[in-house]
Amino acid sequence: MICIELAFTPDPARLAARPAHRRRLADLHARGVLVAAGPWADDSGALLILATDRAGADAVLAADPYVTTAGVRVVAVRDWAPLLAPVPAASAPPAGSGRPPS
Repeated sequence: MICIELAFTPDPARLAARPAHRRRLADLHARGVLVAAGPWADDSGALLILATDRAGADAVLAADPYVTTAGVRVVAVRDWAPLLAPVPAASAPPAGSGRPPS
């Protein structure tokens, strides 16, 4: 998995580009590439978690003009090895079964 941290300023160009960026994120999520994404509570930046490798993350960034828009800066792109993560619904055991996820 890859984590991408973005930093924001209140530049009007960023705010104008945000709806298209969020549509792109929704598409990536629907395809299983994006695990989670969202802004920091103070809107100073955001975190994207991708189910891909570094080359896949670079391709996501290259295809998203939002990250080169004024007011957006890529702070970090890092490999992440989660110890705990959500279990996809299809592989989760029935509630109360006492069986661990497969």
